[in-house]
Amino acid sequence: MIMDKQQAKQRIKKLKQEINHHRYLYHVLDRQEISDGALDSLKHELFKLEQRYPDLITPDSPTQRVGGQPLKEFTKIRHRQRMLSLEDVFSVEELRAWEARQKRFLRQPGAKFDYYAELKFDGLALSLVYRKGVLASGATRGDGQTGEDITANIKTIESIPLSLRQPTPAELKKIGLPPSAEQRLKKALKQGEIEVRGEVIIFNSDFARLNKKNQKAGQAPFANPRNAAAGSIRQLDPRVAAGRPLRFRVYNLVTDLGQKTHQQEHELMAFLGLPSFMGNKYCADLDQAIAFHHKWQRQRAKVDFNFDGIVISINNLRWHEHLGIVGKAPRYMVAFKFPAQEATTEILGIFVQIGRTGKLTPVARLEPVIVGGATISKATLHNEAEIRRLGVKIGDTVIVRRAGDVIPEIVQVLPKLRTGREKSWLMPKVCPVCGGAVVRRAVADKKQQKSVAHFCQSKNCVAVLQRKIQHFASKSAFNIEGLGPKIIAQLLGEGLIKSPADIFRLKETDLRELERFADKSAQNLVAAIKQSKTIGLARFIYALGIEHAGEETAIALARNFQFSISNFQLNTKKFLNFFKKDKLQKIQDIGPVMAKSIVDWFGDKKNQRLLRDLAAAGVKIKTEKSVKSDKLKGIKIVPTGELKNFSRTEIRQKIRELGGEPQNVVSGQTNYVLAGKNPGSKIDQAGRLGVKIISEAEFLKLIYPVK
Repeated sequence: MIMDKQQAKQRIKKLKQEINHHRYLYHVLDRQEISDGALDSLKHELFKLEQRYPDLITPDSPTQRVGGQPLKEFTKIRHRQRMLSLEDVFSVEELRAWEARQKRFLRQPGAKFDYYAELKFDGLALSLVYRKGVLASGATRGDGQTGEDITANIKTIESIPLSLRQPTPAELKKIGLPPSAEQRLKKALKQGEIEVRGEVIIFNSDFARLNKKNQKAGQAPFANPRNAAAGSIRQLDPRVAAGRPLRFRVYNLVTDLGQKTHQQEHELMAFLGLPSFMGNKYCADLDQAIAFHHKWQRQRAKVDFNFDGIVISINNLRWHEHLGIVGKAPRYMVAFKFPAQEATTEILGIFVQIGRTGKLTPVARLEPVIVGGATISKATLHNEAEIRRLGVKIGDTVIVRRAGDVIPEIVQVLPKLRTGREKSWLMPKVCPVCGGAVVRRAVADKKQQKSVAHFCQSKNCVAVLQRKIQHFASKSAFNIEGLGPKIIAQLLGEGLIKSPADIFRLKETDLRELERFADKSAQNLVAAIKQSKTIGLARFIYALGIEHAGEETAIALARNFQFSISNFQLNTKKFLNFFKKDKLQKIQDIGPVMAKSIVDWFGDKKNQRLLRDLAAAGVKIKTEKSVKSDKLKGIKIVPTGELKNFSRTEIRQKIRELGGEPQNVVSGQTNYVLAGKNPGSKIDQAGRLGVKIISEAEFLKLIYPVK
């Protein structure tokens, strides 16, 4: 939404207040009310507004400052050089614009930069000072100028050396330092000071074990590894830090020891005995740095620690001197963040969707925002109770979440950003599609958790019928290629179909006269319908749209009851005897609510008529072997994210064919989490529980081992 200057001024004021509040919680009190991704989104919005109206930038803006106030319980340490923050960019276009700005600032548009790329750890930043080669002090970032003295705590971290080693002349020569550097380094180690900076982190596997230990001791679990690291390092009793699985990784050598490039800084720190991440890379140009970013975005799920992007530094330190610092951020360095799983945006309106059971679901129409690499323009609000719980109003600024294969949803409202023009929203009393009465009634999900939902009462609601047919024709059901929502709506509007069975009676002559249909498209759709007439029992049961009965339930029913379509048609009493509630509940994962839903569906005369109509239309159920191999026998796998070689339906089917069990939720019994692109929160759950995470390539090796 484009704002005029006055609107931008008010928005900037509110954004600054909100960001400062959350930065204080994060940096001073080690608490979070919103995710890092959501806070980054607010800061990015503020940064863009200030770039559009630079005269509105003030010295107290969050874009011009770092960190928060140091805790009073610790002795304060004044940093010799400020600990700076970094400018964030979220796209290749923004990254190239950053490079162009540096060249313009230097008045050298043809300048050739090379770069050094490293991971941006999600931990607690520290400054370490070594005096005469021995660790003398350690301090937190604090407000960038003054930090907290946590020397006693950092001495408990095994990866931080208590004394630095002397690199050999051969090592110094290997990294390209001049001969004079050896004498400068010897002097610093014997009678001078060396300052380095880095990040304290906790690995995900260690974090999972730490939380299990805390839970057994009756203590509250940590929210995430970053909070656990910060909480550990800032304990007044060093014995607490000593008992925590803390690790340290350096990223900056402050002291001039003769190094000429940022790459040399990292190599020299490693020779001094300081741990640096071995995956860092020299990049000859920005394209190589972009490739580095994409590589680690793909591999992020397989790494045992958290990082939210990469840091790209102009490699030559000579350029650092010329470029300097703007505000509290260096010009010569930038953080290229990964797509956030959460971001902030504005609710432009709220509408309702009608499901195949007649249930009304409120959906927010959003100002488009990129979340998890995808542009999100709408998000579910679930039900009226959820709207009340969140306190949602039209016009609100909200946090929206998208994690891998999860439907976008609103997780939090930021009421402090309200202007007074926001409007409340109420569930409609009549169906917005057919005008039928809307009623509230209690419902129970398959886990017997009760809630209240709104339903359209009309038995002739075209929206309900359309959603039923969409489900019936979907990939996981009859998989009728070419029969999408728009075509279904067109067929309903023309009166050509009134039930799923009518699909199988369509002829090419029915379709040719319709708008957007030609001879070829009519021929293709009829051929696709004909091909789908023979179907496996599990997919057939799923296509029926029985409430609470998803793909897994349909598969369980198919494994226990083998019917043909003629059984459904001719032996009504016989199959009703099979689908009795007490028998159904003996099947794993089918509880009383789901069993009742299945019994009610097959006992309904209208549904029995649908089964007879499907049989009369030529639908046949084929016998199929559900398990083709035992390669994955007994193995439970949770697929998440976007896979290259499989759709969500295909990967679950493949796991079943090989004797495995696809799961939706990560638990202690899960063997693997199969992670694709944008895997989302299931990766965090796997880390907390110590469940192994595998890539698609590793999965393929598992099922097709190389001999």
